[in-house]
Amino acid sequence: MNTLQAQDLPQPSSTQRDADDRLIALSIDGSQGFPAQEENSWLLAIDGSDYSLRAASEALRLSCQSGDCSFHVVNVQHWLSKEAAESELLHRGWAATKGARALLDQAGKPWRLHVLMGDAAEHIVNLAKRLGVRGIVVGSRGLGATENLLIGSVAYKVIHLSPVSVLVAR
Repeated sequence: MNTLQAQDLPQPSSTQRDADDRLIALSIDGSQGFPAQEENSWLLAIDGSDYSLRAASEALRLSCQSGDCSFHVVNVQHWLSKEAAESELLHRGWAATKGARALLDQAGKPWRLHVLMGDAAEHIVNLAKRLGVRGIVVGSRGLGATENLLIGSVAYKVIHLSPVSVLVAR
């Protein structure tokens, strides 16, 4: 049973809609705000799994070595109907990123959450390009080559599509 209520959800700072007026993307700034200058920002792909939480931990560990930085946290949901997107997109993205956002808040790192709908790898790479991030951090279950060929892997696709460095944490 899900205990997250609508009143517990923040208001998005920005939204995007498609030609049918369906909500397809939204952004939320963290409690510490987000810096105007993003010279050392990273894109952290979070799907709510333990693997993506490990990726968040690794991103924090490495970022502490390179000084001040900020994080764009991205969660990509499967396509939802127009009605479901209105009621569920923010809810699902907020719930899936809870652990990663808590880690970033605890470390005092500014973050901005992006919740999108569609193909995860393509959206992650396109967002990285648009934002001009330093790199992408993504978790992986560590499947072998055969499993990746059969079911695909978001991390594998991101590595091959990305114009910036990609850190895969297992």
